[in-house]
Amino acid sequence: MKLLLIEDDLESAKYLAKGLREHGHVVDHRASGRDGLFMATTEHYDALIVDRMVPEVDGMTVVQTLRASGNETPILFLTALDKVEEKVKGLKAGADDYLAKPYSFTELMARLETITRRKSGEKAVTKLVCGELEMDLLTRTVRRAGKEIDLQAREFSLLEYLMRNSGTVITRTMLLEHVWDYNFDPQTNVIDVHISRLRQKIDKGFDKSMIQTLRGAGYKLVA
Repeated sequence: MKLLLIEDDLESAKYLAKGLREHGHVVDHRASGRDGLFMATTEHYDALIVDRMVPEVDGMTVVQTLRASGNETPILFLTALDKVEEKVKGLKAGADDYLAKPYSFTELMARLETITRRKSGEKAVTKLVCGELEMDLLTRTVRRAGKEIDLQAREFSLLEYLMRNSGTVITRTMLLEHVWDYNFDPQTNVIDVHISRLRQKIDKGFDKSMIQTLRGAGYKLVA
């Protein structure tokens, strides 16, 4: 998922962003409500994590402004204001869920997955299949023809995106936006290096290569 974190506590933001990235998510962080609101209205995100007490424009106003403009991006309030009446205010403002600090990272992940599924109207997907390639999103395991394949976090995220879009040409720009979350020269070979490593693991010992490189276009996963 591509996430926007609006949090003025830099240590808390660093910890949370690190955990989210380790789980393969793309994270943008802004320390003020004004900057966060600008990002939320100019970029596409799968979900927002918003602290209630951020400077310049408070979290409640951020959410109300987005909802008033028709923005339906799932929003999770993350705040120290844990009284019931405060939670009710947050939900009435348009937030999809409300998590009080201190929080469990595991619970935060579960709540994010829940609100994004709820917004999309889709049932929870726990397994991806492309031909003889299978990915279990719960256990984070990958198998091809029954053979387990050990992947690093970034490789797992890369393959997950390819599997969710199997049979479709995926451009370098799409990979940069959905699998990487930092800005660098789009001509860098970081994508090629990861694709090469992933291909070695996925295709090693098999006659057919599932990950295709389409020169000048991008990449495609085929069954």
